[in-house]
Amino acid sequence: MLLGLARFFGRQIAVALTYTGMGFPPVVIGLVVYLLLSRNGILGQANLPFIPQLFTPGAMIFAQSIIAVPLVAGFTMAAVLAVDAQLIQQIRSLGATPWQTAVTVLSEARVGVIIAVVAAFGRIIAEVGAVMLVGGNIEGRTRVLTTAIVLETGKGNFDLAIALGIILLSMAFVVNFVMLRLQGKNEG
Repeated sequence: MLLGLARFFGRQIAVALTYTGMGFPPVVIGLVVYLLLSRNGILGQANLPFIPQLFTPGAMIFAQSIIAVPLVAGFTMAAVLAVDAQLIQQIRSLGATPWQTAVTVLSEARVGVIIAVVAAFGRIIAEVGAVMLVGGNIEGRTRVLTTAIVLETGKGNFDLAIALGIILLSMAFVVNFVMLRLQGKNEG
């Protein structure tokens, strides 16, 4: 929202970093998070209660958040920039506070924001490399559908791998269907 509405020193650098983040290879993010959270890493040495440890769901969520946030930020910024500048000027001229302006613009850009969330969800639901690096694929603790599919395929259990793939695709379909309904557009 801020990147789309505000003009500030360093904005171009922030936008460039956001765009760069949209293309981060997930396995590189996994490596960076692994190095940060390892016992010798900056965050691993801190031993703070809110910093996740390696091979936990928290570490997996941390890595996937780093993958998802630039996508949501970049697409949301683009959606906000697409809102008619005259509408924003009219909202401000009617005495709206910056917060009211932001909420109204976000409401106008909601379809783009929903697309941003769907794109980020699609990226992280398909993720294997980062979650395997920081989660370890531990049965009953950190194994997710994508890593289970890789494991079962490697073991030659193609029937189970296909079944897991169907479950993953079904989940993605349900989430995307719900997001389509949230857009407020009934297609067909």
